[in-house]
Amino acid sequence: MQLTKTEEQLMHYLWKLEKAFMKDLLDLFPEPKPAATTVATLLKRMTDKGFVGYKEYGKSREYFPQVKKSEYSSKQMNGMIKNFFNNSASQFASFFTQETNMTSAELEELKKIIDSEIKKKQQ
Repeated sequence: MQLTKTEEQLMHYLWKLEKAFMKDLLDLFPEPKPAATTVATLLKRMTDKGFVGYKEYGKSREYFPQVKKSEYSSKQMNGMIKNFFNNSASQFASFFTQETNMTSAELEELKKIIDSEIKKKQQ
């Protein structure tokens, strides 16, 4: 399942705080802030999708992520590679390095990361 853009924004706030009451989440939104009912609806949908859990304290709920940010990012990136680059990581890497105006220092850093991953896979 995927998150909508608004749900994703809320999820980023929750990943940042690790656990939060609705008031804590509302405080992070820029002005004009959404209505509390809007955030409650988003949290309900995200709970139904399995992205968010909560613990009840009387009438209050403390929300927490059920999915790690790294897991979500990985699935999103793999989906993008599949949908836009014919499921080819090398096509994605070629596009990424050519179209993002990376500096030579950034390319060198990327090369080190790739060389390190090659060494790991050869062992």
